[in-house]
Amino acid sequence: MSDDQSAQQAHRTRMAAKKRVVDERIARAQESRGVLILLKGNGKGKSSSAFGTLARALGHGQRGGVIQFIKGRRETGEHLFFRDHPRVDFHVMGHGFSWETQDLARDREAAEAAWELAERMLVDPGYQILVFDELSYMLKYGHLDARRVAAALSGRPREQNVIITGRTMANALTEIADTISAVADERHAFRLGVKAQPGIEY
Repeated sequence: MSDDQSAQQAHRTRMAAKKRVVDERIARAQESRGVLILLKGNGKGKSSSAFGTLARALGHGQRGGVIQFIKGRRETGEHLFFRDHPRVDFHVMGHGFSWETQDLARDREAAEAAWELAERMLVDPGYQILVFDELSYMLKYGHLDARRVAAALSGRPREQNVIITGRTMANALTEIADTISAVADERHAFRLGVKAQPGIEY
C-alpha cells in the first residue's frame, strides 16, 4: 500500500469513528423546544452574533422581537436594517451609556420600562425569537432584579428562543441558560487608535 493510500485509509477510519460519535449525539438530542442563549465576554461580536441569528430565523419565516437596553449616541446599522422588517418589532430603549447619562434615576426608569416591554414579549407565543441586546448591564448595575428576569425567561412559551448579550452575566441567568458563548478579546482596533466606524462598531 502506498503512502497516499495509507493516509487515505487512516483518514477514512478517523472520520468513520467521528461520524459514529456525531450520529450518537444527534440520536440523543430529540427534545424540541426553544433555547436561552447568552453571548458574553469582553470581545467584539456579541451583538453581531445575536443579529446574525435573528437574520437566520427570519430566513425561516419566523417572527422576532428586539429590545436594545442601551441606546448610544449613534443610530446603529442593525436598527436601520431591521426596523422596517414586517416580522421584526424593534425597540431602542434607554438614554445612552451610563457614563454618558450620569443620571441613575433616569437610567433605572428606562431599564424598568424596557423590561416591562420584554415581559410582554416573553408571554407572547407569536415571537419565535427575541434579542435582548445588552440586557446584562441592567443586572450588573442593579437597575433590574436578576431573579425577576430569570423567572420571566423560565416561564416563556416553550418554543420561544431568546438571546441575551453583554459582557458579564448574572448567575441567575447562567443557571437557566441552554447555550453560553464567551467572546474573548485578544486585540481591538480601537486600542490601536482606529476610530469606530459604521458597519463595524455600530
